[in-house]
Amino acid sequence: METQVRSWDAAGADRAVAVLKAVADPSRYRLLWALSGQELPVSALAEMIGAHVAATSQHLARLRAAGLVDSRREGTRIYYRAAARVRGLLEEATLVANASVDQAAGEDLDAGSVPAAVAQEGPARSRRVARAPRPATEH
Repeated sequence: METQVRSWDAAGADRAVAVLKAVADPSRYRLLWALSGQELPVSALAEMIGAHVAATSQHLARLRAAGLVDSRREGTRIYYRAAARVRGLLEEATLVANASVDQAAGEDLDAGSVPAAVAQEGPARSRRVARAPRPATEH
């Protein structure tokens, strides 16, 4: 049986990496899951992921730049929805992640040994940088 090998496409690889980078943030991943089932405004999405509207808008801009979400304006509100094949991408990522966990769970462990998938688990870390409070302004 012959396997068809596709030639290397540098531009295609760059586009694929850009898509994977866009999805590589937990908040953006959650936004895509939510949008793969329905169209939602930014305010609802921000509430869903527990972030400010401005931060959510930045995440959505990154997803839009990668071609993963589409938007439409209705009055002052902007509604977002996932692009056509996003659900398949998310489902494949979940299958790969679950296969990795299943494989790690099936490995024989030496005393004190922890599979890599388990060792990397832990509390979610925020990338937010603490900022000094803004000085009060007088009006």
